[in-house]
Amino acid sequence: MTGRMLAFMLASLTLIAIPGPNMIFIVTRSAAHGMRAGLASAFGVETGTLVQLTLVGAGLATLVAASPVAFSVIKYAGVGYLAYIGLRALYNARKPAAADAPPAARRRLFLDGVLVSALNPKVALFFLAFLPQFVRSEGELPAFGAVFIALGLAADIACCFAANAIGRWLRVRSGGSRVVGSIYLGLGLFTAVSA
Repeated sequence: MTGRMLAFMLASLTLIAIPGPNMIFIVTRSAAHGMRAGLASAFGVETGTLVQLTLVGAGLATLVAASPVAFSVIKYAGVGYLAYIGLRALYNARKPAAADAPPAARRRLFLDGVLVSALNPKVALFFLAFLPQFVRSEGELPAFGAVFIALGLAADIACCFAANAIGRWLRVRSGGSRVVGSIYLGLGLFTAVSA
């Protein structure tokens, strides 16, 4: 299993490095609201990944992959949620930017992160196509899932630090929230038109 695990780790790191909704969510939250907000978002995203892995283990992801209707429902729920986050950021652009989100806002960012990750049907399809290349039995799924989440969380935290550093500059610009809102609306549009 050691060789398979090392190969899995290398492949996972390669895939984690490709920007997607989860990474963009963490980067924009860190840049807009500070390190604590970014960390809350990162833990939310990885909790959403845990939800996806649980669904894979329960076989529900296979149902989503086999049903175009179920896939579309989850896909467009994710698109709607990305659009909602974007519109909320555009609305908040009129308010002064806070250097650090208060605890209540961090709880909301955590839940947003869970939803961004859990409503991404491509994550489930990724696990369906990716994990069988390495996992030989259902008993190995928790170990491989834990490794994937740990690697994802490490990458997320690195993104938090980098985004927080540029976020200090972004927060003093009046257009910071407008940029974030536009990114989410664009991401929602991209997700809606992608296969």
